[in-house]
Amino acid sequence: MLRTFDIVLVGVMTATAALTYTIKHRAELKLEEVHRLEAEIKLEKDTIDLLRADWALLTQPNRLQRLADVYGAELKLQPTLSTSLVHPSELPMLRSQLPQPDELEAKDGKSKAVPPAAAAEAKAKTMPLPVPRGGEETDMISTGSVED
Repeated sequence: MLRTFDIVLVGVMTATAALTYTIKHRAELKLEEVHRLEAEIKLEKDTIDLLRADWALLTQPNRLQRLADVYGAELKLQPTLSTSLVHPSELPMLRSQLPQPDELEAKDGKSKAVPPAAAAEAKAKTMPLPVPRGGEETDMISTGSVED
């Protein structure tokens, strides 16, 4: 009986040693993966730092001014006028804020069978327009600073 018990204990000990080795091996593989990921993260951070430095170099005002002077005639660049900029109150409404056609009908008290021309006319009446600045006539379409 003692021999069978010893054989069972040797088997359990061998299984435990094999399980311990397997767990240790998996842990080492995970540690290698963690080191690999840390190296990749460091490489990405270094790349980001390099790109930020490159961006800072490319957007230096004196460099941009030199480029504007060199290529200004070819690109027909002109300074942006202060009247070309708009205030938030001058922007049109978002589409999500526009009244829907059934809301227009309810406000006007008309029936559901509204001709398309009348619905468009009612919609145009209720749509707010941008407020022009200083009484001067502003161009609602042109917003860029480059003239053709």
